[in-house]
Amino acid sequence: MEILARARDLEAQGRDIVHMEIGEPDFPTPEPIRRAGIAALEKGELFYTPALGLPELRRGIADFYRQRYGVVVSPARIIITTGASGALMLACAALVEIGEEVILADPGYPANRQFVRVMGGVPRAVPVDASSAYQLAPDHLERAWGERTAAALVASPSNPTGTLVSAERLAAMAQIARARGGTLIVDEIYHGLVYEGDARTVLALADDVLVINSFSKYFNMTGWRLGWMVVPESYIASIDRLSQNLYLAAPTTAQYAGLAAFLPETLAILDERVREFKARRDYLLPELRRLGFDIPVTPQGAFYIYAGCSKHTDDSFAFARDLLDHAGVAIAPGDDFGANEPHKYVRFAYTNSMERLKEGVHRIARFLRQ
Repeated sequence: MEILARARDLEAQGRDIVHMEIGEPDFPTPEPIRRAGIAALEKGELFYTPALGLPELRRGIADFYRQRYGVVVSPARIIITTGASGALMLACAALVEIGEEVILADPGYPANRQFVRVMGGVPRAVPVDASSAYQLAPDHLERAWGERTAAALVASPSNPTGTLVSAERLAAMAQIARARGGTLIVDEIYHGLVYEGDARTVLALADDVLVINSFSKYFNMTGWRLGWMVVPESYIASIDRLSQNLYLAAPTTAQYAGLAAFLPETLAILDERVREFKARRDYLLPELRRLGFDIPVTPQGAFYIYAGCSKHTDDSFAFARDLLDHAGVAIAPGDDFGANEPHKYVRFAYTNSMERLKEGVHRIARFLRQ
């Protein structure tokens, strides 16, 4: 956020900044979704929905699981939330007692550890590296799981690395959590934005898991604040009560707009954008490697590249700050994502047009030469 704030200040001064730090799709919300939101406003559909969400939206998501993954999920198990953040907060509230631990990968999405802390839990960060594709693996859970562990959280694809967890590893980790009397939480918010490999939902492998998803990334609905979670039946009543007490319900207009997210014309727009994201990755990845960044694992999804920068600096935050000030390129330093050698890494987000990415690469190359 310091980098982003500095970038905005420079833009206010007239500087041209290439943004590669923002984890937000640059595409607008598809028109069918926008039209559905406008129609709801015009009809006056502005009252609270049930805490668990519009029944028709929950059915729509269940249909999406059946069509996209071949998995049958009861709509009763689907809870509509205020973005994936709301879902993660509810998951921690439902699972974690004060003092209990949640196992997380380091590096990982920084807010996850805060969701654990705000509910009185203890985030247990496990360092991961290229040997496990920067992901938690079954052996990590075997070693880290303790008497006070309530859950483990994995993200596939992940932020900041864009790597996937294989179906075999997901199944094994769900079994470990089950055997230890805990729960596996799987963040699937970047599903849909997968370019290589198998992105099976964990729901095809286990029913006693909590799955987090969102309309923000693949569906390009970041500002609408709409997400969902899939829970075992035994958690529905407690999640219902928690939702009512924490935020009543997800935004009503956003829920009506979300009904159009699964229309064939919407999915056609989104799939074209996925092809554009893949083209961006396929351009940026070899260019960064050519410039001396260490990227041993090819990101298979999301829109991030987590790159080792040790050939250029021993301080990733100072490097990101100098790159912004002197070259006009904004990237995220490793400090954002954990304590696992953050000074050695930076994250590039290819959430910008190909033209701007090429300009960014040109500026980075010139900065490194100087």
